[in-house]
Amino acid sequence: MSGLIRKARIGDVREVQKLLASQAQQGDLLPRSLSELYDNLRDIFVYVDDEQPEIIGTCSMHVCWDDLAEIRSLVVREPYRRQGIGKRLVEACMSEAVTLGLHRIFVLTYQVEFFQRLGFREVDKATLPHKIWADCLKCVKFPECDETAMIIET
Repeated sequence: MSGLIRKARIGDVREVQKLLASQAQQGDLLPRSLSELYDNLRDIFVYVDDEQPEIIGTCSMHVCWDDLAEIRSLVVREPYRRQGIGKRLVEACMSEAVTLGLHRIFVLTYQVEFFQRLGFREVDKATLPHKIWADCLKCVKFPECDETAMIIET
């Protein structure tokens, strides 16, 4: 599949929200409000293909602290999974983090093997700054989070 990864645009926000909501219903990630997506538009990457009218995948890179970024909200539509799209989206996020001078990147995930293949390693959640837990307060699983914390240092 020959698609393009680009930064999300204003016109993409509603579709990104629907894509994230589909995975949030399954408990795989946090839902994001339209307001939150508009506020963080510059964090969002999308994968598009000229042959498809819809966004095929999305992922965000969020700056958390002076030396730390988070990869979050990674979703690829079901029929397009296992084609390297998720990997490309995460790599785009990681590249932007490094460009900004952020060399520690973490993720909270259920997809441990996927992120291990990208070079992430498991860490104790307690080693991450408290600032990152602001989003967790919105989660129905808080404070009994069952996601795995992983980090990569580039």
